[in-house]
Amino acid sequence: MNKTENNPNHGIITKVSGPLVVAKNMKNVKMYDVVLVSDKRLFGEVIELRGDLASIQVYEETAGIGPGEPVYDTHQPLSVELGPGLIEGIFDGIQRPLNVIYEAAGDRIPLGIDVPKLNREKQWNFEPEGKTGMHVQAGDILGFVQETTV
Repeated sequence: MNKTENNPNHGIITKVSGPLVVAKNMKNVKMYDVVLVSDKRLFGEVIELRGDLASIQVYEETAGIGPGEPVYDTHQPLSVELGPGLIEGIFDGIQRPLNVIYEAAGDRIPLGIDVPKLNREKQWNFEPEGKTGMHVQAGDILGFVQETTV
């Protein structure tokens, strides 16, 4: 028995078929939860639940992973981060910035790479429209950030 079989904090891969991974011990996950598959921490999404089994769509190459390996639930749905820097960026399908990955790793995207989605160091000029103490509601414009010159 694999040492991960007795750990209640994560699921266990039972089957890998291309980008589809099936894992057991997944009774606490929810549909569309993002999961990290194997210790390579491949990015995946729960697409089917049946008892304690979860079918997972993995958005990275699954070669080299197999039954007995762990699956970790993030308890978060697939989502994107919004903010300045999004318009001028070039991203893959799960919002990883390709220029940042290229600088870190070269031409190939390493399996399980996790980089910040937006640049937190860059300063943006914010032009406020609202006033202190102003009552705001949905749809109100509070200010502008000029992200590009266009």
